[in-house]
Amino acid sequence: MAGYIEDRWLKKRPDKLTGKRERTARYGQGKRYRVKGITGVQDRAFDTSEDAKQWLATANTDTKRGEFIDPRDGEISLADYIVDHWWPSRTDEPSTADPMRSRIWNHIIPILGDFALREIDASALRSFVAELLARVEGSTAEVIWNHLSSILDSAVDDKRLLRNPIKVHKSVKAPRRTEKKAKAWTRAVVDAVRFHLQDRYKFAVDVGLGLGLRQGEAFGLAEGDFGFEAGVVHVRRQLRWDIKGRPYFCLPKGGKTRDVPLPPNLAARAREHFRRFPSTPCTLPWRNPAPPTNALEARQRKPITVQLVFTTSHGNRIYYRTWNDRSWKPALAAAGLITAVGEKVRRDGGRIRRTPVYAAQREDMFHVLRHTYASVQLEAGESIVSLSTWLGHSSPKVTLDHYAHFMPGAGRHGLAAMDTWLEQDQPRIVPEKSPAAGWIKKMALNSQVKGLITSGASMNVKYKETARGGLAVNIIEC
Repeated sequence: MAGYIEDRWLKKRPDKLTGKRERTARYGQGKRYRVKGITGVQDRAFDTSEDAKQWLATANTDTKRGEFIDPRDGEISLADYIVDHWWPSRTDEPSTADPMRSRIWNHIIPILGDFALREIDASALRSFVAELLARVEGSTAEVIWNHLSSILDSAVDDKRLLRNPIKVHKSVKAPRRTEKKAKAWTRAVVDAVRFHLQDRYKFAVDVGLGLGLRQGEAFGLAEGDFGFEAGVVHVRRQLRWDIKGRPYFCLPKGGKTRDVPLPPNLAARAREHFRRFPSTPCTLPWRNPAPPTNALEARQRKPITVQLVFTTSHGNRIYYRTWNDRSWKPALAAAGLITAVGEKVRRDGGRIRRTPVYAAQREDMFHVLRHTYASVQLEAGESIVSLSTWLGHSSPKVTLDHYAHFMPGAGRHGLAAMDTWLEQDQPRIVPEKSPAAGWIKKMALNSQVKGLITSGASMNVKYKETARGGLAVNIIEC
């Protein structure tokens, strides 16, 4: 058997004269017994030989099964494991990495960071969920919980934990988002918001509604993406900003480009917008705005130039936060959807500028145009598979989960079928060989009256022979 136990207080070989093992220089100091010689397992010391023997047997068994985890490897704190081991190994693009880092550093590390990995048990997880839900909404808590599970999965792969405690402790309930149905705007609301936007941004409503684009995809559109002859718009990129406020281009969400049908009236509006507000060239890094550190990153992040459809009045690319606060929310307020909740005062030289502050629900931000696009398509009877492709979803199931309530007549056919099933006056056809057929026929033939009293209930029984010898029976309880 691999491994052995060493007595650190006595020498290995007995004295030739006395036949006894002499004391070592460590005699009486520290733990006496040390387990050594197990391949891939760090030596470990114990006070008693029984503890050493027990650990040696367990370590050998787990090693043969490939399940040995040295408890000392799990003594690292969660915060240190994240900062020193897990996070440096991530290769996410800024659009994914920045919000992930913010959630982990703002919530996971402050709440659970001081716990050693092996100390994260059911009690610690329940406390974590309770404190997390006191900080953020259920939807955000669910995402943070998934981040924590991913971190602990990596700790298992790194042999710091035997199992992910989140998956072991069934008594711990994961936070769940409150299911909210996507909301679509009416034609009147869309027109009102569009009317109150600056002229150069009215077309943003058109592409959001007419193509189902996300905000970053709309602001990353180039004039060359409009295939007027083919009748499609090529959604090839989105405009994003990293946590340091640096803009860059990258692929649409999920890394999926797509072609979306271009309605003729939207094509006409596009040509008019290009005439009034000529597209402006914009050169930005691709995938990541951080300076490259090697030749590969230099190739991957090589800047591209795009003739942007939407720019500011100064010809710059649009920063989504500024656009939301100074264009979109004021248009919502003018349309009567939101109201000002305060005022922001800013000194500009010798002048004092006062701007209203609005609070808008997420459901009224630019994404609502995408929901409205899906609603219109489904109400027109469009295929869920086609709509899924145009929206850039990973599968039709995602589309169905989000937008099934927009489908006209959902449940209508099932409702009609169940109503027919429960119709009381409809004759029931009982097969000839059914036990019920003989019983009902005998009961009806032996009775010379129509009113039968059974357990206090009055029943009218009508029957007739069918072509195959069965019995058509109509029973009405009174």
